[in-house]
Amino acid sequence: MPRSTPDGARRLRRPLGTWTAVAITVAVLGVTNLAVHRWSGLWGVVTAVVVSCLLLGVLRRAGGTLADAGLAPGTLARGARWALALIGLVAVVYLAGALLPATRTLFEDERYSGMDGSEVMLRAFVLVPLGTVLLEEIAFRGVLYGLVLRVRGALWATAVSSLLFGLWHVLPSLNLATAKPALTSIFGESELGAALAVAGAVLFTAAAGVLFCELRRRSGSLLAPMGLHWAVNALGYLAGFLLR
Repeated sequence: MPRSTPDGARRLRRPLGTWTAVAITVAVLGVTNLAVHRWSGLWGVVTAVVVSCLLLGVLRRAGGTLADAGLAPGTLARGARWALALIGLVAVVYLAGALLPATRTLFEDERYSGMDGSEVMLRAFVLVPLGTVLLEEIAFRGVLYGLVLRVRGALWATAVSSLLFGLWHVLPSLNLATAKPALTSIFGESELGAALAVAGAVLFTAAAGVLFCELRRRSGSLLAPMGLHWAVNALGYLAGFLLR
């Protein structure tokens, strides 16, 4: 005679609703945003990796798969080709910008003044790919995009993912107006200028989120936006350090 399954066990195995999973993901990201803003360095990397795994678990509990996250094995080779092409494109654009006097000042950043070569390499090849790109791409273009895509389509998935991606950058942008001389000359050092710089950063990163979502949609792989995201951040560190 088969054993009866307790009601509690059945409830635990029941898949999460899509919007419940979205709400859980947003709540986890809210807490994580505060945590990674406080914990820098390798603690931030550990947090990012753990949260990335947790969010993929939320997607799975909602009935999602690796394909919903843009990580289906069959799409990885295509995604890697897209990523390499995008990295090369960013490298060419950054090189041209660094060589032209009119755009060279855009790479100036006071945050580089106290760094040495080893710290910049750590940021470019460890902290950025694991602490920033992995978490943000899995969260916004992987889990959130994949969840909303299943019930509302690509337009809604892009809108929700990109809006939340912009808001995710409020805390990292608080000192942006004073850290980058090119922005200080535009916004000044007042509280209003700082607020405008934060608003501009949110709008810019939301627009970047739209581009990242479109790359994920066209390539069919999360590796494409990951490649562009890493190149913009990591090569920006390298260029800014070399031109300080």
